[in-house]
Amino acid sequence: METILEKARTAKERKQESRRKFVKALFRRKVVLFGAIGVLAFILIAVLAPLLAPYDPNKTDFFAALQSPSGAHLLGTDDLGRDVLSRIIYGSRVSLAVGVLAVAIACVAGTFLGMCAAYLGGWADAVIMRSCEALMSIPNTVLAMALIAVFGGGLRNLAIILGLSTVPGYVRMMRAEVLKIKGSDFVMAGKLQGSKNLRLMYKHILPNSLSPIIVMMTQQVGQTILVEAGLSFLGVGVSVPTASWGSMVSDGKAYLLTNPVFAITPGICVAILVICLNMFGDGIRDALDPRLRGDI
Repeated sequence: METILEKARTAKERKQESRRKFVKALFRRKVVLFGAIGVLAFILIAVLAPLLAPYDPNKTDFFAALQSPSGAHLLGTDDLGRDVLSRIIYGSRVSLAVGVLAVAIACVAGTFLGMCAAYLGGWADAVIMRSCEALMSIPNTVLAMALIAVFGGGLRNLAIILGLSTVPGYVRMMRAEVLKIKGSDFVMAGKLQGSKNLRLMYKHILPNSLSPIIVMMTQQVGQTILVEAGLSFLGVGVSVPTASWGSMVSDGKAYLLTNPVFAITPGICVAILVICLNMFGDGIRDALDPRLRGDI
């Protein structure tokens, strides 16, 4: 009994030590901490938007159109008299929601297809990889615009379309990871014990292949937000009158000389959020590397 308790205590201590090493490696650089704080700040702004926004973001007031920053409107108003600050605050919800949902969809679909392609091989591998190569031959933005033209815009459709357009990257990444470990001793031991393919994939192969996928997810969120802003700028993204940073930049480009805050501020928000996400993603990549954590 003592031996079992000692082993359980030792395993728990190892997990705690591994967590400490991960956190230490994650925040060893101040730039990563800055990125994490920035991402957290945007998340809080999105969650608390109803409390932080001073006005209804969609309420128009033509008598107050294109006002300069003042005490009543800290960032001024747009061409329809809507408060720019309120629309920027609510626009953070759209950017984060589209980015996270699209990446989640792409990750789930790409991970499953990548595992099937690598583990099953044969015709399954050929069909999945040729399909991915066909999708990768079309730029993501062009593919997204074509799918939006067919299925329509809106927050939900945009997230699904952007997720599907980035699936091939996850398939290729997962396939490469599974091919490296499918011949490992623990996988062979599972086969000898009579475990079925589905059990082997999700109990043994998937947990040992997730590190690069997690890194890819954190970096892909920023890229997806940029694509969403670009599509909204072109007028094929989130439907009006929903506040979107890309559509705000598009609406304000005609007033850059007379009211530059209208267009510049949402563009700055996009840049800051993407930079923070990339810095945080780099930190996660370094923290998941066992050589940097000191595990090997």
